[in-house]
Amino acid sequence: MQQVKARLPHIRRWVMNADNGPENHSRRTQLMARLVALAQREQLTIQLVYYPPYHSKYNPVERTFGWLEQHWRGSLLDSVETVIGFAESLTFKGHHPTVNLVAQTYHNGVKLTQKAMRQLEQKLRRLPDLEKWFVEIPPMPV
Repeated sequence: MQQVKARLPHIRRWVMNADNGPENHSRRTQLMARLVALAQREQLTIQLVYYPPYHSKYNPVERTFGWLEQHWRGSLLDSVETVIGFAESLTFKGHHPTVNLVAQTYHNGVKLTQKAMRQLEQKLRRLPDLEKWFVEIPPMPV
C-alpha cells in the first residue's frame, strides 16, 4: 500500500471492478468491513462496480488467464516458492509485476452480526435500484 501511495499520492478514489462471486459480493460482511476500514485509514473513496452474472468476458483479469497459462506452460504450481517465482518472472509490455506474499490467514465463516452490518451499511452509499452492483465507500472525517 505504501509503495502505491508513494508513486501516486494524488489518487483519492479507487474504482474496483469485481465479478460479484461469493467471496467478494457487496453483502459479504467481513469484506465490506475491511474495505470501510481501508477507506478510513487511507482517506480514500472506494467505489465497487460489479459485473453482471455471466459477463466475465468483460473482466480484464479473466482475459489474462490464457496469457498466464502460456507463461506457466502447464507447470505444477505445488509450492508458494513456485508460484512466487512464476509471478516474479512475468512480463507484460516489458514490465515485471510487484510481487508480495500475503501470509495472513482469513478464516471462512466469520461474519458481522446483523446489528453490526446495519451500522456498517450506514457508511456505504448504494446506487438506487442497483444497490448490489454499485457501492461507494467514502472516507469518514478524521
